[in-house]
Amino acid sequence: MARLAEILTNLDELLAPDAFQDYGPNGLQVPGAEEVDRVVTGVSGQAELFERAAAAGAQMVLVHHGILWDFHPRRIDRLQARRLRALLANDISLVAYHLPLDAHPVVGNNALIASALGCEADGRAPFGYAKGNPVGVRARFPGDGIAADELVARVRAVTGREPLAFLAGPDPVRTIGVVSGAAAELVQEAIDGGLDAFLTGEPAEHVMATAREAGIHFLAAGHYATETFGIRRLGDILADRFALDHKFVDIPNPV
Repeated sequence: MARLAEILTNLDELLAPDAFQDYGPNGLQVPGAEEVDRVVTGVSGQAELFERAAAAGAQMVLVHHGILWDFHPRRIDRLQARRLRALLANDISLVAYHLPLDAHPVVGNNALIASALGCEADGRAPFGYAKGNPVGVRARFPGDGIAADELVARVRAVTGREPLAFLAGPDPVRTIGVVSGAAAELVQEAIDGGLDAFLTGEPAEHVMATAREAGIHFLAAGHYATETFGIRRLGDILADRFALDHKFVDIPNPV
């Protein structure tokens, strides 16, 4: 068992959220029990996740997408009330880390994806700017690179879903930019940087023509599917550091 305040301090020291401008608050969003022995992680804060966390006896839910966003209404509607009811009635804290978790060079979504794809650990560089900070990673494949079809197969294996792939780049593929989530517009940064391929979560209509005309591979493997990595790793880290019970709750989303 650990104190909530100690867990939050540890997460803030690891992820440095104050270094980021973001689309909503990072860190504690809803306070709950001061002592934690079970944490549930999930990608997106939603009623089903909170209700399943309550059923599991968790005192804390840790997510990538919280429930407070700058672009949402400031009033509490019925949907938000249901979410809050599930948390408050069960004394569960909600903690969220968004861009800081995408960007982290070790436990971030994009660093973990690059590693899972088999990219070299050396020579990686920050890539993909959001709100003034790079949140993605630029990486290389070992040796002479990999075949374009092999890149698709690796993305499929890593994310557990068939990616949308516009294979208009060089073969073999030597370099790639990775930005999880909704970052299709950052394909231009990959083009400007001379990369062979770009991987994100959600596509956009214009990217097929852009990829074809610029000669780059564009792959979209799902917003949800590309953002399960960091939050699961955070939960495992907390479990190890504080002797907590950790459960990742998978609520798949095809987007």
